[in-house]
Amino acid sequence: MTKLWNLLSPLKQQAFLLVILLLSIGLYFIIGITPLKPFYTIPAKDIPLLFAIIVCGTPLLLQIIIKLFRGDLGADILAALAVLTAVYLGQYLAATIVLLMLGSGQILEFYAIRKASSVLSALAERMPSIAHRKTKNKIEDIPISHIQVGDLIVVYPHETCPADGHVSKGRGSMDESYLTGEPYDVSKAPGTSVLSGAINGETLLIIKVEKLPKDSRYARIIKVMEESEQRRPRIRRLSDQMGAIFGPFAFISACFAWYMSDDPIRFLAVLVIATPCPLLIAIPITIISAISLAAQKGIIIKDPVVLERLPTCKTAIFDKTGTLTYGRAELTDITPLPGFKKSLLLQEVASIEQFSKHPLAKAIVEEAQKKGLPFLDVDQVDEDPEQGLRGRLDGKEIQIINRKNFLATYPKQSRKLPPPQPGMESLVVINDKLAALFHFRDTLRKEGYSFISHLTPIHNFEKIMLLSGDRLSEVQYLASKLGIKDIYANQAPEQKVDIVRNETAQAPTLFMGDGINDAPALACATVGIAFGAQNVIATEAAGAVVLESSLAKVDELIHISGLMRRVAITSAGGGIFLSLIGMYFAGIGLIQPVTGALLQEGIDMISILYALQLTWHTTISGDIRENKG
Repeated sequence: MTKLWNLLSPLKQQAFLLVILLLSIGLYFIIGITPLKPFYTIPAKDIPLLFAIIVCGTPLLLQIIIKLFRGDLGADILAALAVLTAVYLGQYLAATIVLLMLGSGQILEFYAIRKASSVLSALAERMPSIAHRKTKNKIEDIPISHIQVGDLIVVYPHETCPADGHVSKGRGSMDESYLTGEPYDVSKAPGTSVLSGAINGETLLIIKVEKLPKDSRYARIIKVMEESEQRRPRIRRLSDQMGAIFGPFAFISACFAWYMSDDPIRFLAVLVIATPCPLLIAIPITIISAISLAAQKGIIIKDPVVLERLPTCKTAIFDKTGTLTYGRAELTDITPLPGFKKSLLLQEVASIEQFSKHPLAKAIVEEAQKKGLPFLDVDQVDEDPEQGLRGRLDGKEIQIINRKNFLATYPKQSRKLPPPQPGMESLVVINDKLAALFHFRDTLRKEGYSFISHLTPIHNFEKIMLLSGDRLSEVQYLASKLGIKDIYANQAPEQKVDIVRNETAQAPTLFMGDGINDAPALACATVGIAFGAQNVIATEAAGAVVLESSLAKVDELIHISGLMRRVAITSAGGGIFLSLIGMYFAGIGLIQPVTGALLQEGIDMISILYALQLTWHTTISGDIRENKG
């Protein structure tokens, strides 16, 4: 019998006990209208209730006793005390109804958690188990776990992409809405990136795999289910705080009602209507729902406490590169020396830079392409760390070099060199003569100004700081564009930690960063959010990871956490308020234990249904607009 019982899932076990409790209550009323004689001194109608109390109450009470020995002084201890008091006073129907409340509450919790995780479950079910690998001679079906980096995978129309990579062959579109939340198809062509979990459109695509399926974007989202379940014991912090006040208050109120009336039934009635407190279930349901909603938006909640703490943060601290900027250079200006033309210089330099892997080379090439300048034929290209990039075209020898190496190589031309400007630069030398300076800046995110400017009026942040390892001129330039007054430049990782710790000691802090040097600061802030999932060390240190590099997603996370906190407090606080009203009427003798138990069951269901509303949200209205200026 024990083995058979253990084979049942926790949900089925609770459902079985619930059936016994309902049957016992039904038999109580049926036997009550029959002339059956008492069994010894026990009324016949109470026998099924006693059976149900022994069979169903024993495991529930044992669970509560175990929690008590572990130091978990939850509000369900009131329920245990109510059951024992009801049995002692011969109020078997009231004891059975309290057990029915506990059992039905656990079933509702199982259902609610399953409902809250439905988005993630749907994502898991959509992932294919078989992939189509293309070899030289054929296409073979392989288990998804056998996919290797560099494999060519065929994705047929309407199939789900099994791994992250880029399009090797084919043109079409993919539906990435389950991953990005954007309700439109994304065009795909050779070279464009694809996400695992995206649904292919009408045309066949061949994907070159860049990450193993277990390391893919899709796998990271699915992993949230396991992490949220593993961290469930930690997500009741808010309910513990409320329960620590309500539990003792309810017990003292019950004792006071007994003392004033000299009637132990009133003690029982107050306890029954106070248990089990709705916050035992409503708050965990709300948090798990928020984790699910965030995952749907491409935000991984690694520590659920982030959702509780984020709305309380008053200081926002940001890293610069890769967080408030795109982390890539943009060509902002060309300063030609006399005798040279901007457009021709750009065309010639871009023709050579297309063969370079230097970060600034891409910015030059993109600017030439934007202006429609065709690349010229290059006879020879050579790249040396000391001498920069050299190339020969149209009989000209062109060199792209930095200021330090230029001064070392051409000291006599130092007078021609303009003073340095904020940002990055490259010097162009043609036939050993300085021809131009190319100026670059790290590109500010389009939504950066809108995001920063709304934090104080909308989300009540009192202080906004920019913390960077870059030089002061660059940090000042960015801060002026975003309207940030508190800035720290040239900061080493250990200096960042000291600043974040000092700020956290004064007020709860939010820190955002994306690099290895940001990991210590992410870990010591009240809330650490890693921007993008490229850096494993940063994402491990953070409490939440925004997979898409977009400040609008951070805004969505702030809105989700705020909504979660409001729903959690309202559902639990509303349930407590209704319980307090019931406790008052029970204390003055107007509500009997059985009526109180039924009333509390209704209060619990209202609280749980209200908490579930977060699972029905499909959109989160953010405040962020792109800065066009």
